[in-house]
Amino acid sequence: MRREHFEIEAPDLPHPGALLRFGHAGRPVLAFPTELGRAWEWEDEGMVGAIAPLIEEGQVMLFCVDTYDAFTWSDRGSAAEERARRYRAYESWLVHHVVPRVHEHAPADLIAVGASLGAYHALQLAITRADIAPRVLALSGSYDPSLWHAWGEHGEHLHWTNPSRYLDSFDADHLEWLRSRLFVQLVVGQGEWETWPTGALPGTRQIAAKLAEVGIPHDLDVWGHDVAHHWHWWRLQLAHQLPALLNR
Repeated sequence: MRREHFEIEAPDLPHPGALLRFGHAGRPVLAFPTELGRAWEWEDEGMVGAIAPLIEEGQVMLFCVDTYDAFTWSDRGSAAEERARRYRAYESWLVHHVVPRVHEHAPADLIAVGASLGAYHALQLAITRADIAPRVLALSGSYDPSLWHAWGEHGEHLHWTNPSRYLDSFDADHLEWLRSRLFVQLVVGQGEWETWPTGALPGTRQIAAKLAEVGIPHDLDVWGHDVAHHWHWWRLQLAHQLPALLNR
């Protein structure tokens, strides 16, 4: 399958970031890699192949983007608040540099997708910028950065990068707008590595409960006890859930 590679300048981050494009037409899907992964991880792990029919038929234009996990959440040597501050620089890069490039090719609302830490990236973008990405598919994610080897004081940056906390902070008008705009599809298994050490199963149930509490439309799809925290299952889940999101 043909792939187009862009290098996108990132003035407030350590280096430029990569963005890969697959497809010629269709709804833009922005895909995030797992922890410390790069933009080409989805191709290497068969996720692009899992939805190849949707791409080839022009239903989906897939964009795979870099993250800066080593500079943000995976930098355990930095305090949690500093990691969160850096993450907000990453969010700004996505909104002001990556999304405009996506819209040059596919000027429509995005579906944000990711697995494991990529699921957090997808959900965080969708909640904070539902005007850009009002649909999200989050596979086997953990959504509370305060649990990720966090140390130091917890300030404003950590608060606004923690969807398990800040959903209670929105005023009534913004929350009502989110309810009318956003839909979150959560998926998780009950097998190996989904509970320990990733925390994906309890974390997914927790964020589903929080979304229900504030009335944001969502669906929680819990797969069986044989379903592990693994690419094999994420390929199946992606192929199963993405077509339904295209019609929402």
